[in-house]
Amino acid sequence: MATGPPAAMVVLLEQLTSDFPGAPGRQGPGRLSFPGPVAPGRLPQPPEEPPVTATATDKTGARTTEAADVITGARERIDALDDRIIGLIQERMAVSAVIQEARITSGGRRVNLSREMEVLDHYRQALGKPGTALAMTMLELCRGRV
Repeated sequence: MATGPPAAMVVLLEQLTSDFPGAPGRQGPGRLSFPGPVAPGRLPQPPEEPPVTATATDKTGARTTEAADVITGARERIDALDDRIIGLIQERMAVSAVIQEARITSGGRRVNLSREMEVLDHYRQALGKPGTALAMTMLELCRGRV
């Protein structure tokens, strides 16, 4: 009893590989080259890839240790900047709450739409179109709850 693949499968494989002229290991029409001897009735197997080990480069997406070190350091800086930005937004929310309370206490409205338009324009001029979206989110955070 044969242990290899059926003959039809081998023929089909040869037809499929012969349709791709740029296939790796191609040597002439319908032929693939594999290192080492091949037993009759068995398909040759490509060489095994070495196992990938988990390293610092895997976490950063870098291909070298030097690049991984740069990325790790820059990510730490970004995390520190994000913490500062969040703190500044929280401070802005508190100042906005004081303004809104003063406006409401004096009989005015909680939100001043013309001032919000100025803020939107300021962010758009500084950061482009995405600045407008960022300002909209920040203004929504700073409006507070009634």
